[in-house]
Amino acid sequence: MRRTRLIRPEYSERFRCIGPACEDSCCQGWDVHIDQETYAKYQALPAGPLKVLMDANLVPTPKAGPAQTDLSQTASAQTDPAKTDPGNSKGCAASIRMGPELACPFLSVDRLCRIQTERGEQYLSHVCASFPRIESNIDNMAEKALSLSCPEAARLVLLDRSLLTREFKGFNLDWDDTIDHGRALLPYFWTIREFVVGLAANRDYPLWQRLFLLGTLCRRLEAIATGELARRVPDLLSDFSAAIANGALRPTMDRIEPDLAMQLDMVLRIGGLGRGRIPDSPRFIECMTAFKRGIGLEPGVAPEALVARYAAADERCFAPFIAQHPHILENYLVNAIFRRQFPFGLRNGQLEADPRPAREFALLATQFALIKGLLIGVAGFHGERFSTAHVVHTVQSANKHFDHSPEFLTEVRTLLASIGRDNPHGLTMLLRNHEAPAAVAARRRA
Repeated sequence: MRRTRLIRPEYSERFRCIGPACEDSCCQGWDVHIDQETYAKYQALPAGPLKVLMDANLVPTPKAGPAQTDLSQTASAQTDPAKTDPGNSKGCAASIRMGPELACPFLSVDRLCRIQTERGEQYLSHVCASFPRIESNIDNMAEKALSLSCPEAARLVLLDRSLLTREFKGFNLDWDDTIDHGRALLPYFWTIREFVVGLAANRDYPLWQRLFLLGTLCRRLEAIATGELARRVPDLLSDFSAAIANGALRPTMDRIEPDLAMQLDMVLRIGGLGRGRIPDSPRFIECMTAFKRGIGLEPGVAPEALVARYAAADERCFAPFIAQHPHILENYLVNAIFRRQFPFGLRNGQLEADPRPAREFALLATQFALIKGLLIGVAGFHGERFSTAHVVHTVQSANKHFDHSPEFLTEVRTLLASIGRDNPHGLTMLLRNHEAPAAVAARRRA
């Protein structure tokens, strides 16, 4: 028998919307869908100003054959599971027509939702009531992570020094590991999750090495699923745990040299995806402006000079800061694991029936590299004044911007494949920076 902890993101239950005190609005820029049950409530409202506003700004969803278009299959659902209905039971009956600057017409001058203010929370659509929670269903158990597109959610996740120690104690599950499930990965969901979250929190290794190890694990899990590797998942995890404990893979990782030129180029390329197609919010413009100034990006600057400034911003500003706040990137990584149910992936709030762990790692590593790269530039701009507030601003605005694009993840995969970086080694080159001695000492003390 094997004992596994059922590790779940209970921290999402601590989220509370701060309403008009929030520095951004989740009602701006999103395509907001109204489920059938809520739409029926809206149609039944008595005459009045709110009903007039609804009649003018709710756009019924066209019929898709004999049934309503499903909420999870519309392009406007984007890449965020919070914009879909986990149970597939609430079709998209209508969407809200956004006003100037993509502002929600139901948002009052004091930045409160008129629907909730006048009719109560029970009149909110599923999307509005659940955001920023990312809902999924695992073994018939509802589970929620958080979208960092919300500033308050970003603060809750990123700035909690105890997130990994307080929230992930879990419950014990005893299971028979002698049962042969063949090439199937899903029966091992909980034990794989325990391993993945434990590795993400293992400060015996710098974070880029933890990601490399996750990538190697994902490649081997996929090889099992496709029949290329004749191993049992429990045996693979046991051997991998032993290799991590005895440091057997350290020499391989130590030979991977940082490639800051390629890393910066990829951050610039990925950061440019969707530009022109996705409206830039003022907060994202502020983020990108600070990033560009932090690395000295302006017309006529040689690529070598940009790389040197990027390296200096990392060494002088970002690395010392993150050495004092290692939990920030760790928490970002762990929340991303829960959000996508890494390394399985999500579709319509359910685990992918045919998981592709290597693909999921490529997405995880690329998004992580983008966020870290942006933070390095922003840190270079602010210098010694760089703070946790700048971290929250950068992560939240970037996440909100790219969550607008249903094509973003596909474009990332295409970009990585086109330059031959869609493999653990190539992706690690996106993640590794020179680690200063002070950062090594701080990590080991933590």
